[in-house]
Amino acid sequence: MSVFASLVERLADLLQPLFAASAAAAAIVLFTLLVRLAIHPLSRASARGQQARSRIAPQLAELRRKHAANPQRLGREVAELHAREQVSPFAGILPGLLQAPAFLLTYHLFAGDRMAGHTLLAAPLGDRWGDALAHGGVLGPAGRVYLVLFALVAVVAAFSYRRTKRQLADQPLAPAGSAPGAGAVSRVVPLLPFVTLVTVAVVPLAVALYLVTSATWTAVERALLFGPPRERAAGTSPTRP
Repeated sequence: MSVFASLVERLADLLQPLFAASAAAAAIVLFTLLVRLAIHPLSRASARGQQARSRIAPQLAELRRKHAANPQRLGREVAELHAREQVSPFAGILPGLLQAPAFLLTYHLFAGDRMAGHTLLAAPLGDRWGDALAHGGVLGPAGRVYLVLFALVAVVAAFSYRRTKRQLADQPLAPAGSAPGAGAVSRVVPLLPFVTLVTVAVVPLAVALYLVTSATWTAVERALLFGPPRERAAGTSPTRP
């Protein structure tokens, strides 16, 4: 923890001439970008796995047609196909799981007294949205900072929601014969980006900056790795990452 705290403090010192009182906030954004850059190779590997799922989609469709009346046989055949082709049915989850420790580390790093005295414009990095509402209201100096963050998260979440819905329509996460509950996962997954809106409202502003930066990185990264969903649905081959 002290190593990461020192890293953020050094970054803030380097950014001080450019960002003045908001140097710590800029250091958090840069720290987040470094974390995401470190796990980017895993994201690329995950993208290759999901593209492998697209490759075997015709075989899955044939299995579903052939064994529609025998769900147990269908499940076994689908599992054997995944094992034979070395394709995970849940490719893409690993990078998200690895971000959880990074989030917890960031929360403990920025949620304490380390952020005392640091601000993003008029909003203290150690405060929450409730504090901003209590000191100036929604349109107060700190409240306006949160409005910008909420707007950015909403745009990113809407963009991610539309892309995920199109991808799931083209490559269902839970085809026939999947494990029980997988269908519910398919319905929930597109909505997950909107959870960031709630989280940003209840965590310290320093942690909210990490979340907003990470969510934006994820949206841009997936757009670059996977390309437009409509092009894949039309039969064009995505560029391999």
